[in-house]
Amino acid sequence: MGEIVSRGAKLHFQKLGDGDRDTVVFVHGLVMDNLASFYFSVANAASQKFDVLLYDLRGHGRSQRMPDGYTVAGMVEDLLAIIRENGSKSVHLVGNSFGGVVAVAFALAHPTLVKSIVLIDAHLGDSGFADQMADTLSLEGDARDRKIAEGFQHWLGRHSERKRNRLAEHAQDLVTNTTLVADMRATPPLDESDLRKIEAPILALYGEGSDLRERSALLLKAAPHATVKIFEGCSHAILWEATARLREEMAIFLEQNSDRGDR
Repeated sequence: MGEIVSRGAKLHFQKLGDGDRDTVVFVHGLVMDNLASFYFSVANAASQKFDVLLYDLRGHGRSQRMPDGYTVAGMVEDLLAIIRENGSKSVHLVGNSFGGVVAVAFALAHPTLVKSIVLIDAHLGDSGFADQMADTLSLEGDARDRKIAEGFQHWLGRHSERKRNRLAEHAQDLVTNTTLVADMRATPPLDESDLRKIEAPILALYGEGSDLRERSALLLKAAPHATVKIFEGCSHAILWEATARLREEMAIFLEQNSDRGDR
């Protein structure tokens, strides 16, 4: 467990492994999520063969909640600070949901630091993403609660009612008392020309019933080295619905690309 300061905010991270292997960095989703969702699903399994780095996005989990600084470009800076603090020369990135936006943006900004990318039912930051994300975050009352239940029912179901209420309170504070929504609206979209620039191999895993599947698969066709796999019978929550298969798919892919570049 550790802590660094990036752009004025204290960021919490955890490391698994002996420090002498390829590093896999996990990037979680927005608002109700934190590094624990990876810790209790796929990270420990990955740590059997790789060094693992988990961290809480700014304003999430144990990382400091600042009033501003939630742009994707800013979160890329935070990720770079986390990687540099832990002495990794290049890493494998795993992004779940919104974490995929950060992973792709990081690969575009720092291509020599990325060995491979695993996208778990991930947003890609394409046209319409910013407004859709901001609109979702701006929901109130029953509409907000329904949306949260749809996206996080498996994750929230693993917590006590007290913990669920605390997560909901933190989420509401993040949405209403920071520039998160405005920063999402200000995010410039990515397109096929951006994906063509990513030379790192990409494994993209999507649920058959996810509303991200078709739009993301179409955009990923532009990436030179992207493989898309669809998990039948799963939704956006494949991290919980198909944990064992995710572990297997990730392990094979990461091992295949573990000798690319310096560690």
